[in-house]
Amino acid sequence: MKRRRVLIGGATIAAAGGLMAAGLASADTTTSESDSAATTVSSDASSDVCTLTEEVTEGPYWLSGALVREDIREDKDGFEVQYTFTVVDQANDCAPLENALVEIWHADALGEYSGYVGKNGHTETDDSTFLRGGQTTDSNGQVSITSIWPGHYVSRAVHVHMRVHTDVTLTDDSYTGGSIVHTGQLFFDADINSEIQATSPYSGNTTTETQLDDDSIYDDGGASSGLLTLTALGDSVSDGYAATLTVGVSTS
Repeated sequence: MKRRRVLIGGATIAAAGGLMAAGLASADTTTSESDSAATTVSSDASSDVCTLTEEVTEGPYWLSGALVREDIREDKDGFEVQYTFTVVDQANDCAPLENALVEIWHADALGEYSGYVGKNGHTETDDSTFLRGGQTTDSNGQVSITSIWPGHYVSRAVHVHMRVHTDVTLTDDSYTGGSIVHTGQLFFDADINSEIQATSPYSGNTTTETQLDDDSIYDDGGASSGLLTLTALGDSVSDGYAATLTVGVSTS
């Protein structure tokens, strides 16, 4: 598999204006995972150095031609997650990367992926598009996507898949062409996730759950390994969460 060099940093999104390189460098030391051992180079906040690491395997459930849309939930039940990602380009001094397509996809509350329903032992309607899609970044490199908290499936901890594309051509509701400059996975706080997985509709998923510490991809690096920064939207887990992450790619 051809690998690209990417950087991933966990950070709260700036309220207004572009994300400066110093903002990225001040985030946690970055790492990533791949289907082989990852190599880590620490970020140096004093010199605003971007950290480069190997990307993460895409996994088995990607489908081409994702819908370009802000809300990917369709009719799926689950607790709302409001994602905000900031994409920066290491090849351009970590400047915000405009017009990049940020695509995510993940399992529903029962651990089933659209296009692959039944792989986690449940029978339901499969239209091949639920909980898949993306948006293009603005001039600040930022993009917002609304979805639900994922369910779990056999052998993996709860996670979300991500890809970042450049130079795509937008169609009425999707895209064509372009280049993939990042493939990664995102993870959630284990304690919050445990509470959510024990609550309906997630509790209807009776397959065995793999805990974050035992996941084959997550390497216990915190935000630097794709662990999302979460902010509660209310007093209960059912009210949902805002989730943020800074993702750096090298377009060179």
